[in-house]
Formats: sequence, structure tokens, C-alpha cells
Amino acid sequence: MVKCVLVAEFMHETNTFSVQLTDESAFRNCSYYQDEDIIPAFRGTRTSIGAAFEAAEKFQWKLVHPIAASANPSGRVTDNCFETITKLILDACDDVDGILLHLHGSMSTQSHDDGEGELLARIRSRAGARVPIVAVLDLHATVTQRMADNSNALISYRTYPHIDQYERTWQAAELLERAMTGEVTPKVALARRPILYALDGGRTTSPPMVELLRRGDQIEAAGQALVISVQAGFSSADVHDIGPSIAVTGNDLPSAQAIAEELMDYAWEQRTFSSIHFTPLDEAIAKAKAGTGSSRPLVISDYSDNPGSGAYGDATNLLKAVLDADLQNVGFHAIHDPEAVLQAQAAGVGNRVTLLLGGKTDPSMGGGPIEVTGHVVAITDGSFIAYGPMGGGARRNYGLSLLLRVGGVEIIVISHNGQANDLGQFTSLGVDPTRKSTLIVKSMQHFRAAFEPIAREVVEVDTGALSTRNFKERPYRKIRRPIWPLDAI
Repeated sequence: MVKCVLVAEFMHETNTFSVQLTDESAFRNCSYYQDEDIIPAFRGTRTSIGAAFEAAEKFQWKLVHPIAASANPSGRVTDNCFETITKLILDACDDVDGILLHLHGSMSTQSHDDGEGELLARIRSRAGARVPIVAVLDLHATVTQRMADNSNALISYRTYPHIDQYERTWQAAELLERAMTGEVTPKVALARRPILYALDGGRTTSPPMVELLRRGDQIEAAGQALVISVQAGFSSADVHDIGPSIAVTGNDLPSAQAIAEELMDYAWEQRTFSSIHFTPLDEAIAKAKAGTGSSRPLVISDYSDNPGSGAYGDATNLLKAVLDADLQNVGFHAIHDPEAVLQAQAAGVGNRVTLLLGGKTDPSMGGGPIEVTGHVVAITDGSFIAYGPMGGGARRNYGLSLLLRVGGVEIIVISHNGQANDLGQFTSLGVDPTRKSTLIVKSMQHFRAAFEPIAREVVEVDTGALSTRNFKERPYRKIRRPIWPLDAI
């Protein structure tokens, strides 16, 4: 018999310290497709939903796909938005044989710190105990016991930058097929420790994650578990269950639990390891100035104003330093400032304009507005196909976007926030990033997939914006205590 499978995507990484609530418009401004509109948007792409379509063809599933929605990381998801998208998924749960979900794993709403736990519990209640539920998660998921209890398998990305969503969804689809035929009866065991931040933030090129993934491969190959998933967690969320975790999917829950605990013991032992080394801002600027005219760009990462972790993307400390130093041949991505884009549009392409740029969300976090006068080089609708390692051939939308030239600096200004992780974010506005002496990107790690191959060197700076790594300055109130590194354990 043809099996009916529900496929849905509901993705949000919630920075609970952000003052910006995430409503339905935030999803629609990023990626929001329903029903039949999902097919042309994702079929043939190396995305999670693209893999689900391919798996459906291989296994001859009948797909039900009510929603594929994701929003840029930001503040808590509004209750109205959560209820609207959740209802679309729940209403498609009836009479299905299996459920395949693409979730982030660190979503919080106005009413629920554990957004995915609430979602999965409702899906389980609606679909019933017999229907296998398999969810693909971000490597930075904050996995809770409620999520584990209400799913049959949790499969996290194994790369950071995240370039394996396609492969992990294929893995999830194959496991779901086996569960639907009764070949396996998967359950999820979860292990955690009192850790706020560890595993080098999930960097899959550094020793802790490399070793855990190696051990996981051995365990899976030996048939001791179906899936080993390692989650680094998300430290910009003031929630009780914050921190890294190990999720082991297996047929035998006690055995899976023992494996999860052993792997988590290693994560605890390695909790102090870090490969992040920040360069003082003045040194980064001096390095850029010394390399003017180089054949390959110096890439400066603004770690703390990373929109991919929910930062506002409009901090100006780094931009001000670049302009004050009169750096030449610089590409800057990006300042999130829809108001400035509209002012430039009114001035017109080819004209000069004076703007109060950036720093408007919270001037205390990484720098307030700065006045600039520049040449309006280009204005686009901000929509393009991202073909890079993280793009997968899917369309991106950053809203009305501006290229503003101020002296020797070409500044991209966007209306919909988003971190730099694809060369198309420059080329779609007419900038060739390979020809720049210096590239500025607001991103912690994802930029590396596309930009490290073209860079002569990469340096990271912390400009004091919302995602600063100084955990002790964050006003945590809900996290469990004691917890390392805030407390001596």
C-alpha cells in the first residue's frame, strides 16, 4: 500500500534576549510556502525539503506538505504566529502513516520556552502513538526531554557551517521508511549535563565534535544504535534546558540511554576547549590597511552582531572603525536598516545621499547610528538564488536592498535581516567579493563555507553587540543552576 507521509518545516532559532518579537511577517519575509507552492520552491534543491521530495519518489510515498516556513533568528515567536503554523501542521496529521519534520530545536515562543517540545507533543496527541515521527534538527538545537519523548528519532546536522541538511533529511527519510514498515521501532534517549556552552560552539572541525562524531559513527556501524546526534545547544536563550546534549535513537531505550550518558561524559570532560580567538578591533583594522591591494581579501567576521544568532545586524562599531581608518576596496555585508534603504531609494540610484545608518534597534549593543554620505550605487528587491554550500539552490529574500559607496567602502544595507553566508549576497548587488582587499561579514561561523575559500586570512572580532561571548554579562534568569561556566562545578 502507498504510505502517506506528512512533511513540514517550521524553523526558528530564538534569541530570548532580543527585543524583536518574531511574528508571521518575519517568516513571510524569509521563507514561507504553503501547499503546492512548496513544490517549485524546493524540488531539485539540496535542501531538507528537496531531499524529502526525492525520498518520496524513491519510496513511493504520497506526500502531504502543508507548510515550509523559516525566519531569521530573532526574539520570541509570537503566540499568534506559533498557533497559526502549528494548526496547519496539525490539520494535516490525520490519516498519515509517518511524519518527517525539519525543525530548528531552539525555538521559544511567548508562552513556551520549549517551542519544539510543545509542537511535537501536540503532533503526537493528534497523530497517535502508532505514527512514527522523525525530526531533523539544527546542530544548535536545545533538545529537551519533551522533544525526545514525543518523537521516534531526532537527527541533527553534523556540520558547522551547516551544509548537510540535505543528507540528514535523506537519513531521516530512510529511517522513517524502516519504521513505517516495522523493521525498526525507534525511540530517543537524551543525556545532558549542567553546561551552558561547550563543544567549541559546535564547530565540527575542532577536537570535541570530531571525536564525538567519530565515536557515533563507530556505534552506528556496530549496530548498537540507529542514530547518534550531537547538539551543541544555543547559548543565547534564557531557558531551563539550555546547553549541549546527546540524543541516541535506538530500538532499545535503556541501551540507548547508556550510550548517550557515556558520550555526554566526554562532552563534560572537554567543556573548556575553545578554538575561538578574537582579534582586537584596532589590530584587525591595521591588518586590513596593511593588506590593501592584495589579490585575495582579508575577511573580518563581526562575531557578536551575527544575525544568525539573533543579533540585530545593525551594530556600527566595526563600520565606524573601517570608515575612520579610510580603508579602501572594502565590501561590507551588511547593515540591517530598512529605513535607510527607503531614504536611498527616494534619493535615487546614481545620486548622493546622507543617511543616519544603523544602530537604531539598541544603540548600547555594538554602536549607535552613524551619519554617512555616500553614492547610491544600486537598489534591488533583495531576492536571488543562493548556489553556495549553504544555499542549496534555494531562493533567498533580504527585502529591498541597497549598495551604498562611502569612500572606498561598499556597504550593503538590507531590509530583512540575515547573516553573510553566500557569495550571492554580494554579487546580486553587483559586488565581486573576490576582488576586494577586505570583506566584512556579520557572522560567527557560517560565513566560512563560502568565504574562507576566497580569503587570504580570516579574523574574528567581538564588537560588543547582542551576541557577545561574554556570558556573564547576559541577564539569565530561567536557566538551571548551578551551571558551568557561570558557576564553579
